[in-house]
Amino acid sequence: MPQKKSGSLVLVAMIFAVSMTFIDQTIVSISIPDIQKHLGLSETGVQWIVSGYLLAMAAVFALGGKLADVVGRRTMLVVGILIFTVCSALCGATPEGDLAEPWLIVFRLIQGAGAAIMFPAALAITISAFPIEKRGRALAIFFGITGALTSVGPIAGGYLTEWTWRSIFWINIPIAIISLVLIYLSKPDNKKTPQPIDMKGAVLIALGMGLSVLGFQQSAIWGWSNPLTWICIVLGIVILVAFVAFENRQKFPLMRVAIFKERAFLADNIVLFFLSIAFVPLFFFASMYSQIALGWDASDAGVFLLVFFGGFVVGAQWGGKILDSKGAKPATAIGAALAAIGFFLWAGQVTDIGAGLGGQWIYMIMAGGGVGMMLGPVSTDAINRAPNTSYGEATGITQTVRNYAAAFGLAVLGTILTTKNQSNVEDKLGALGLPTADSDKIAHAMTSAGGGDQTALAGHASGPQIDKVFHAVQEAFASSTSTVFYIMGGLMVVCYIVAHFGMVGGKMKEIIADDGATPEPVADDTAEPQAAGSAGSS
Repeated sequence: MPQKKSGSLVLVAMIFAVSMTFIDQTIVSISIPDIQKHLGLSETGVQWIVSGYLLAMAAVFALGGKLADVVGRRTMLVVGILIFTVCSALCGATPEGDLAEPWLIVFRLIQGAGAAIMFPAALAITISAFPIEKRGRALAIFFGITGALTSVGPIAGGYLTEWTWRSIFWINIPIAIISLVLIYLSKPDNKKTPQPIDMKGAVLIALGMGLSVLGFQQSAIWGWSNPLTWICIVLGIVILVAFVAFENRQKFPLMRVAIFKERAFLADNIVLFFLSIAFVPLFFFASMYSQIALGWDASDAGVFLLVFFGGFVVGAQWGGKILDSKGAKPATAIGAALAAIGFFLWAGQVTDIGAGLGGQWIYMIMAGGGVGMMLGPVSTDAINRAPNTSYGEATGITQTVRNYAAAFGLAVLGTILTTKNQSNVEDKLGALGLPTADSDKIAHAMTSAGGGDQTALAGHASGPQIDKVFHAVQEAFASSTSTVFYIMGGLMVVCYIVAHFGMVGGKMKEIIADDGATPEPVADDTAEPQAAGSAGSS
C-alpha cells in the first residue's frame, strides 16, 4: 500500500480513536445538571465526575506515553480504547440510589486513565506514519480536527440529554468500534523500545496531583479551618516537589523535568497552566449558569456554549496565521489581552439574566476568540522549544500540565462558586424574609436539582412566594457565576504578563534552525520535534 494512502488511513484511524477523549472533556459538563437531578448527586460529587476525568488524564498521561514506547504503540492504543469504552458503557449504566455517585466517580477516573493511555500512543503512531517533511501538515490535521471536536460536546450533549443523559456515555461505543476497525485496516506500527518503567514516579505524580486537588475541592465542605484541608493540599504539593527531585535522579525518568530549565518552554507551560485553569472549567460553569440562572434546557445550553466556540474557532485561525508570520509570542499576548477584556465584560453582563444571550454574545465571542488565539500558538511553541526531546514526550508534558490545571481550576473555582452562591442566596432570600437555615436548604436544593425548574423549592417555599424565591435564587447564582468569570479574566491578565515578559520571540522556522533540525535521539524514531505550524489549535 502506498505511503500516502497508508498514512492517510492511519491518520483517520487515530483521529477517530482520540475524538472520544476530546468530546468527553465537554459533553459531560453540559449534561451534568440533568445527571445531578436524576441521581441526586452532591455538589462535590458533581465536581469529581467532571474533574476526576481530567485529573486521571493528567496523572497517567506520562505513564501512558512510556507504556506506548515499551509495550508497543498499537497495543497500548487498543488497550486504551477498550478501557475507555468499557468505562463509558459502565458510566451509562450507573444504578440509581446511594451507589450512583461513587460508581460514576470511579468509572470516570478509570475512563480518564484510558484516555491518557490512548492519546500518546495515537500521537506517536500519527508521527511515525508520515515522513518528516509531511508531518507538519499531518499534525495540523490531527490537532485541528480533534481540537474542533471539543465543540461537538456541548451540542451533542444537549440533544442527547433530552433523550437520556446515559446516551452521552453510550455514544462512545460506536465511535470506538469504528476506530478499532480502522486500526485493523490501517495496521499502524507497533514499535517497541524496551526499557524500565518508572512506576515509583507514576505513583508519586498521581498522589501529588490527587491530594492537592482533593484539598482544594473539599475545602467548601471541610472548611479552611479543618486541618484535613491543609494536610491534603500541603502533602500533595510536597509529593509533587519530591516527584521532581526523584525524576532528576532517574536514568529512565517518567517525565524529563529538566526540560523546564529552558526558559521559553517554561514560560509556554506557565501560560498553558493558567489558561487551562479557566478554559475547560468554563464549560461546566457556563452550562450550570445557563440552566440554573437562565432556566434553559440542556440543548439550549449547548447552543449557549457554541457562541463561545464560534469566537474560539475564528481566534484559532488568526492565532495560526500570526504564529506562522510573526511567532507565538505576539499571538499569545494579543489573545490574552482580548480574552481578559472579553471575560471581564462578560462577567459584568451575566447578572442581567433578563437580557439572556442577547446581552452576552459579543463578550463571549471576544473571550473565545482570545483563548483561540492563545492555545494553538503557545502549545506549538512549547513543542518546538523542547530541546533534544521527542514530539511525543514534549506533548506528554504539556498535556499533563493542561489537564492538571483544568482539574485544579474546577476544584478551586468550584469551591469559590459554591461558597459565594451560599452567601448570595442567603442575602437574596434574607431580603424576602426567609431565615438563613431555609436559605441554605434552598441553595442546596436548587444546585442539586440542576436548577431548571421550581420543583426543587417544594417544602421550602409555597404559593405566590415560590416565584419570588425562584427568581432570587437565579439572580444569586448569576452573581456567583459573575465572580468566577471575573477570576477567569484575571487569569488571562496573568497569561498576558507571562507572554509579554517570559515568552521568547521568534518565528517557527527560526526556532527550529536555532535548536537544530535533528535533536538527539530519545529512544524512538519520533525524536524530531518537527514544527507543527498552527497545528496546536487543540
